[in-house]
Amino acid sequence: MGGTRTARLHIVTGKGGTGKTSVAAALALHLASGGHNVLLIEVEGRQGIAQLFDVPQLPYEERKVAIARGGGDVFALAIDPEDALYEYLDMYYRLGRAGKALRKVGVVEFATTVAPGVRDVLLTGKAYEACRRRRDNEYTYDAIVLDAPPTGRIGRFLNVNSEVAGLAKVGPIRRQADSIMGLLRSPRTAVHLVTLLEEMPVQETADAVAELRGLGIPIGAVVVNQTRHPALSDEQLHQALAGSLDAEDVATGLKEAGLAGHTGLMDALVREAAAHAERVQLEAEQRVLVDSMGQPVVALPWLPDGVDLAGLYELSDRLGATSAEVPW
Repeated sequence: MGGTRTARLHIVTGKGGTGKTSVAAALALHLASGGHNVLLIEVEGRQGIAQLFDVPQLPYEERKVAIARGGGDVFALAIDPEDALYEYLDMYYRLGRAGKALRKVGVVEFATTVAPGVRDVLLTGKAYEACRRRRDNEYTYDAIVLDAPPTGRIGRFLNVNSEVAGLAKVGPIRRQADSIMGLLRSPRTAVHLVTLLEEMPVQETADAVAELRGLGIPIGAVVVNQTRHPALSDEQLHQALAGSLDAEDVATGLKEAGLAGHTGLMDALVREAAAHAERVQLEAEQRVLVDSMGQPVVALPWLPDGVDLAGLYELSDRLGATSAEVPW
């Protein structure tokens, strides 16, 4: 796949509302560009990937959802924990029809609810299997992108070895958990964290970075999503914060727009400028905190029309432009 990239499993997390699924989808498009095959995995059951790529609801099987620039293919998989557990039981215990009977009596739901550690082994296990899968001595997928749970749960989700410790000391579940942790702690994995320049997402990102480092799981980039350029010059921002914005300049602008004499509008614009300046100042402060985390930082723009399929390709191109600084 070129460059200095070593990771094959890219895990994307972020506080809810930061756009982590959009970033995961854009990253999959970028990694597929130039003729590569990439699998994009969803584990939260929201069908967010299907909505972004404007395709029907995804079943529990890998489906092609997009063609990247240069001819690469993006496949997607929405993992259902119950289907994953049934598949696991059939694979290791050859239950056949008995497995279907277990589903009917609610054993599958019981297992994934009472033992969430087992549930996470099943979910991460699908990504593990996809990373290892080969066809004709070549990897089936050049990269895997996992749209993971939010930052508040990412450590527990990825620390599957600890989560099953009290449930399975030996046996196939324990062996699979050990194998998964071997992948997650290796250079073949990178966890990318998505944030906005707001206090809560940045704090959650900092907490997740510290937690992942403690677990020995490699961290990739911090993606600052939905960034905007200030609408005012530095001098105007300073004046707006100080409450000394030149009213004559505002009045002149209104006159040029054919809105001369609208005093109420002028006052509203001055207040809006002050609020905008406060926002710019807050974002600057949060960006300093993001930069201090010690990871590569990538900024993606706010898309005024929302993130549709065209928007995904735009974000993918932006990620591609950062490849020299970030070993995607």
